[in-house]
Amino acid sequence: MQGTLGSSEVALTLDGPIGDKTTFIFSVRRSYLQVLFEVLELPFLPTYNDFQFKTKTRLNEKSEITLMGLGSLDESVLNLKANETDFQKYILNYLPVNEQWSYTFGIVYKHYREKGYDTWVLSRSYLNNYSYKYKDNIDVDSLKIYDYMSTEAENKFRYENTIRTESGYKLNVGAGIEYGQYTNTTSRKDFIGTDPFVVNYDVGLNLVKWSVFGQASKSYLKKKLSFSLGLRADANNYSTSMSNLLDQVSPRFSASYNLKPSLSLNFNIGRYYQQPAYTTLGFSNTNKTLVNKANGLKYMSVDHIVLGLEYLPTEESFISIEGFYKSYQDYPFSVIDSISLANKGGDFGTYGDEEVLSIAEGRSYGVELLAREKDLWKFNTVLSYTLVRSEFKDYDNNLKATSDYISTAWDNIHIFNLTSTRSFKRNWQIGFKWRFVGGSPYTPIDKNKTALIDAWDARGREYLDYSRFNSLRFGNFHQLDIRIDKQYFYNKWSLMIYLDVQNLYNFISEGMDYYIPQADVNGNNIVDLDNTERYLMKTVKNEGAGTVLPSLGIIIQF
Repeated sequence: MQGTLGSSEVALTLDGPIGDKTTFIFSVRRSYLQVLFEVLELPFLPTYNDFQFKTKTRLNEKSEITLMGLGSLDESVLNLKANETDFQKYILNYLPVNEQWSYTFGIVYKHYREKGYDTWVLSRSYLNNYSYKYKDNIDVDSLKIYDYMSTEAENKFRYENTIRTESGYKLNVGAGIEYGQYTNTTSRKDFIGTDPFVVNYDVGLNLVKWSVFGQASKSYLKKKLSFSLGLRADANNYSTSMSNLLDQVSPRFSASYNLKPSLSLNFNIGRYYQQPAYTTLGFSNTNKTLVNKANGLKYMSVDHIVLGLEYLPTEESFISIEGFYKSYQDYPFSVIDSISLANKGGDFGTYGDEEVLSIAEGRSYGVELLAREKDLWKFNTVLSYTLVRSEFKDYDNNLKATSDYISTAWDNIHIFNLTSTRSFKRNWQIGFKWRFVGGSPYTPIDKNKTALIDAWDARGREYLDYSRFNSLRFGNFHQLDIRIDKQYFYNKWSLMIYLDVQNLYNFISEGMDYYIPQADVNGNNIVDLDNTERYLMKTVKNEGAGTVLPSLGIIIQF
């Protein structure tokens, strides 16, 4: 048993045997970040709860069964007392209340044979997501400007047969079927083009998905050379553009060759398909017509190729370097904003809940370096560095792809992480993590549109100028976190005390300035008397996010 009591969370973990044939592990955790955020006078107060469990039972010499589950209950409410600064008022003006809970339960049965085993998997997942917003945060039905509730339920069954042949092949074949249910009730105000409008629909979607897959692998030349060849096909009954398995065939091939005992050359190439999100599949108009189904929505696909080296200088060290290239096709493309959905989802909001076309094309490529040394000046050190570019094609006014590529919101170029820990005498341990992320691209504000009264009242925040999409870039981000542990051992239990400090040197990250209406002494937005369709606006400097977050806690183990 292990119990944790910290400045931001409390947690309990139980594990051990249940009888002679069954083992279990169970954990539950609750955060109270809302207490810390209230002290820091932040305008939102999140609370997170989660649990997970797993049991494994050996039925007999050839059979075992595993039960597992996990779930969460999360809530983020507004801190209306934090309403003094322009930043606080800005956040409170647009941020909704969010309540979300989810669970996944599954059972896995394995039956072992002399040269293989069968696997049966049955699971159910459920997600409930509720979010709402009142104008000026006044809890009156007539002032509700955003009301969103969705549910996602998936029931899955999968069978796999794994075989090892006398000739040295390892074969894995199987099939799966899923039944999904999605509901969405949405009512929100928005502003598109030059006119305000209301999105209002209620939709239910039942979806059946099926898949088949297989893989074969074998080693040659006294296990110096290994090959693996796989094939998978997916389909569903959403529409004719998704219902044919042959339209979503994913071949994969990988190979590894030991140039010498400490050096290996690795290669893999493949295609992968992914179903669009339920919010995109289920987007509907007021007549309950599935808009994106009518648009011929397809599975997204990506082709990738990877080539790399792995080197083991000693038993305690590891180095790998890989180059990769990925090509994306049929990615959902926002009709309203004329950008790929790959560039959305980085901020709060409903992702994919809009009309799209399956036309976006993109690419990402780069190099990844990973190194580990278990005894670097007595520190266990892990270093990783990624040089990456992420881009999607630009489109003209006729929705035709041009030859130009535009950086996505994930095009940070440089990502570096350094983690190191060391143990000292008397059960002291210290560790630190330093990370560096290159500045991300961002889109400037459309000040002309944002100042319109109907536009601001509909969304309560700025509108972006997508004609200059991701034309600017923030400064680089870096942060140092440290942790110090001290452990005490007793007869039947142990006690650990830890101090964790995030952002030790209080780095202030760069953010986009706010463009908000000017307010009178009563807090009411001021109308521009020269143009009564607009508010008088002002720019508020974004000081960026940067706070030293210390956390003190104890962990007890029995």
